[in-house]
Amino acid sequence: MVMGHPGSGNRCACFAHFVTFCVVVLLFNTCLISAVVLKSVNVDMDMDLSHVARRVDERFLSVTIDASLMAEEKFMYLLGSPKLRTLANALTPAFLRFGGTKQDFMKFKPQSEYYLKNSYSGDSHPHSGPACSKFELPPVLEEELKRDWAVQALLLRQEDVRGKYEQVTFSEYAVDLLYSFVNCSGLELIFGLNALLRTPENVWDSQNAELLLNYCERQQYRMSWELGNEPNSYEKKAEIRVNGSQLGEDFLHLRKILQNSELYSSSGLYGPDISQPREHRKDLLPGFLESGAEAIDACTWHHYYVNGRDASLEDFLDPKVLDMLAVKTDEVLKIVHSLSPGKKVWLGETSSAYGGGAVGLSDTFAAGFMWLDKLGLAAKLGLDVVMRQVLIGSGTYHLVDNNLDPLPDYWLSLLYKRLVGPEVLNIQVLPSTGRQKQLLRVYLHCTNKESSSYRKGAVTLFALNLSKEQVVIDLPALVSNSTVEVFVLQSAEAGEDGLHSRSVRLNGDVLKMVDDRTLPPLQGAELPPGEHLKLPALSFAFYVLKQAAAPVC
Repeated sequence: MVMGHPGSGNRCACFAHFVTFCVVVLLFNTCLISAVVLKSVNVDMDMDLSHVARRVDERFLSVTIDASLMAEEKFMYLLGSPKLRTLANALTPAFLRFGGTKQDFMKFKPQSEYYLKNSYSGDSHPHSGPACSKFELPPVLEEELKRDWAVQALLLRQEDVRGKYEQVTFSEYAVDLLYSFVNCSGLELIFGLNALLRTPENVWDSQNAELLLNYCERQQYRMSWELGNEPNSYEKKAEIRVNGSQLGEDFLHLRKILQNSELYSSSGLYGPDISQPREHRKDLLPGFLESGAEAIDACTWHHYYVNGRDASLEDFLDPKVLDMLAVKTDEVLKIVHSLSPGKKVWLGETSSAYGGGAVGLSDTFAAGFMWLDKLGLAAKLGLDVVMRQVLIGSGTYHLVDNNLDPLPDYWLSLLYKRLVGPEVLNIQVLPSTGRQKQLLRVYLHCTNKESSSYRKGAVTLFALNLSKEQVVIDLPALVSNSTVEVFVLQSAEAGEDGLHSRSVRLNGDVLKMVDDRTLPPLQGAELPPGEHLKLPALSFAFYVLKQAAAPVC
């Protein structure tokens, strides 16, 4: 008979109790952690599928290229990048506005002798098919230009900080490169003319613009036009003051020039591209409309939420900051509707933060909250087109970075284009939700009819969760029988610090191009009917209700 060591039974019993205790503690802590992770707030929605509240232009989400790209003409070659053309084409239909501060410090300087030998010798022009390959940028040159552009962008930013702008010239070739880009990408060009070329009587001097117009007409370049950028800041930038009435006369003069052109007699003319209403120069827009409203096809103004030099992450997530768009839009719409009833109103230039954007914010995932909310709110308020500053260019609010790689707001824009149609429907978070109603922003449109994978009657709900808690959305009974295709966008990195990431995950997968000419498939995750919609903390998403059967869609 083998005897155990004295006390071994007691030790075994103690050990067993210890293990049991550890397991209980572990289970308790696991449950506690799970409770924290899964903490969520339920919200109820009300939606109206029987009535279209607004209808925006099919090119509602449009883009800009800042004229500073032309400050040194060689950088216009970047527009021949196959990668950039692929990215631009995916955002069509859209306008491309070429303008900004630098447009009012640029003059067209024809290189006639060169073009007599080349452009008129029977060669293909950029508006014809072969020119798309003719103006394509070779990879070696692209890499060199991207390196140089990174330095140029810093110089341009310093110029903007100083507020002193150098006069520059551009040739026919720069125009060819620009037109080739828009034509081969499928975009519609709006070219901004210099309004600071003025006579001693402070009237716009159109001679240089007519040189450019004549060249573009000879080349058969179809485009629309603007005149000047943010005229309310002319005094600060160039010590020239132009009142609203004179500005209207300048636009009427340009409209007459266009009407005398066979090609441009019915082309679009947009303006006055004023910055958002402030106490300073509040009289400019009324004066312009009183004298020149008949010259323009749409009234354009610019909007930014905050100053890029002192903006914070909290600004980008603050509902009160986001709501300021509605305040400023209301001011502009009241003026336009009272002085020029029925005139379309556009955001002719807009982004998160002025002054070139907020470093570490405007080109990160965090910027998507301002951008997606602006798209939803602008359409709801009745703005017809919203032009994002910028597709490519200086500053930090671009959609495509200096390496020509898409940033989070590009992917957001691409999903918007594919999933959201021009018809705006009414939706609201029900009041019982309390504080969560402010931190959850929701918008509803008919689904884009060009997306053949969705049947007639589908609607797209898109939502932003500004809170640090998951939101569970309970859909109303009228759409409870619909399957839902879900596209959740989150930062590529976890936690609040991850909001500064320059990459984005779609349903958990980081988005990136397959190669320079191929975008990835943007696939949703399907939920069966009756499932609640779970929107993670600090994220945004699109939900396509495939069998919503909305009669107006």
